[in-house]
Amino acid sequence: MKIDQILQAIMLISSVLMVVAILLQQRGASLGAGFGGSSELYTTRRGFDKNLFDVTVIFAVMFIGSIIIGLLVG
Repeated sequence: MKIDQILQAIMLISSVLMVVAILLQQRGASLGAGFGGSSELYTTRRGFDKNLFDVTVIFAVMFIGSIIIGLLVG
């Protein structure tokens, strides 16, 4: 396999997993909370939600890193 094919596979897999991880995250407060509709605006991530957030960040870094490496190699 060439490096381009490996990078494309990493891009595809990380992008799909990142979308799935984003969709699995709990929704925060709605737009009305930003204008005073809710008293709890900032919350602390705990448990599964925190792990899912960390995994989402890792997938995003992998995706962006593979794009940058692809641009530098290609």
